[in-house]
Amino acid sequence: MSGAKSTTRDGNIDAAQRTASPRGPGLAPRLSVIVPLYNEQESVRPLYEAIVRALEELGRPFEMVFVDDGSKDDTVPVAASLARHDSRLRIVKFRRNYGQTAAMAAGIEHANGEVLVTMDGDLQNDPADIALLLEQIDAGFDLVVGWRHNRQDKLITRKIPSRIANWLIGRVTGVPIHDNGCSLKAFRASLIKRIPLYSEMHRFIPAMASIAGPRVAQIRVRHHARRWGQSKYGLSRIYKVLLDLMVIKTIASFASRPLRWFALLSLPLFALAFFAFGQTAVDLLMDGEDAISLPIAGSGVIFLGSALILLCSGALAELIYARGDVRDREFLKLTQTILAGPRNPETDRAL
Repeated sequence: MSGAKSTTRDGNIDAAQRTASPRGPGLAPRLSVIVPLYNEQESVRPLYEAIVRALEELGRPFEMVFVDDGSKDDTVPVAASLARHDSRLRIVKFRRNYGQTAAMAAGIEHANGEVLVTMDGDLQNDPADIALLLEQIDAGFDLVVGWRHNRQDKLITRKIPSRIANWLIGRVTGVPIHDNGCSLKAFRASLIKRIPLYSEMHRFIPAMASIAGPRVAQIRVRHHARRWGQSKYGLSRIYKVLLDLMVIKTIASFASRPLRWFALLSLPLFALAFFAFGQTAVDLLMDGEDAISLPIAGSGVIFLGSALILLCSGALAELIYARGDVRDREFLKLTQTILAGPRNPETDRAL
């Protein structure tokens, strides 16, 4: 990922980072709405209009960050034509398809609001429900999760797997969320910008955030049937969710003490090694060298070596934790800022 470069039309990376800031005059946005897009050319314009209509009624300064996840249709040209006439809309473009989590992470990285709202770009989430999420944020909650209680999706391929996954996630992580897969969520920027997002982790934001002990609320939101295009998800995502769930459980339970986790994993191996060496020692003392079982002795060596490797891995993890997060989170290197709305000459001179 870090090998990808970000360029604007003049090829200057610094300029790409600067143009990611709002250029229009007025108040700094208190609210940022982040929308990942992938082959949603038909949805972009009605989605933009619905968001603007819903947010202008609130009377709060806001911005919109549309993140194109490597679309192959006219999603970017349509969005760019809207951004040319509205400085509140900014477009961030991936050079190729990285996935929804990476798109959300890039949008969060570029957002400037105090409160961030994420939602899907297919118009199945209703922008009018953003007001309900903000009411909970104003009430003191740090994270508000939408719950699609009347979900308009296929039963076999979407609803049933989702219900099983939500139950399993709640049991494993201890964070009972009704609908982890709902993209319509609201966060305080001070919280979400500190949560590492990668792989398919956007589904596990409440569980990841639970490490910091935030106040979490759930509200029922509307869910519409898809009007254009095709769903980007299917049953193939199940194994990804299961693998990520294992990662989340490990991070949530042992992030600050990884050596303890690796030590627990190594205990069965140490026990097997002790048994194998004990059996070998008994055979040697009772019947001499000819009675030694090489498979048992060799197994003891393998078990002991594996246990020591796990302990060393735990010590390495402790060192990494103590030294800080060394994972590459420079999502700006993945992106290309296409358009930042009409320019303000005074701001440009200041840059």
